[in-house]
Amino acid sequence: QVQLVESGGGLVQAGGSLRLSCAASGRTFTNYAMGWFRQAPGREREFVSAISRSGDNTDCTDSVKGRFTISRDNAKNTVYLQMISLGPEDTAVYFCAARVASLSGYYFKRAADYDYWGQGTQVTVSS
Repeated sequence: QVQLVESGGGLVQAGGSLRLSCAASGRTFTNYAMGWFRQAPGREREFVSAISRSGDNTDCTDSVKGRFTISRDNAKNTVYLQMISLGPEDTAVYFCAARVASLSGYYFKRAADYDYWGQGTQVTVSS
């Protein structure tokens, strides 16, 4: 199995930026499609962004388009979520997730599709 550890969360003012990192260990990182999800208090976990094994294909939810960018460095076994123009609505615990993908171009948007999860990192945006 793969172990995932997120970092980079914190408290930021509205309009600010953060970059989340998710370090993977335990298995061949390039076998895994990766995703970012978030969960705000009292709300269900929601899809934020996903990236294929190769890094060539990505997707994100509409509410973060143009503000969040997912990327991966397969040499460092790490996936990133660059977040700009943050607003209070982005406040949540952010989770990294992984699953084996049979084809390099695949990515996944449903939480149920992922097999491995990190512990989460808190992002708080003050207004």
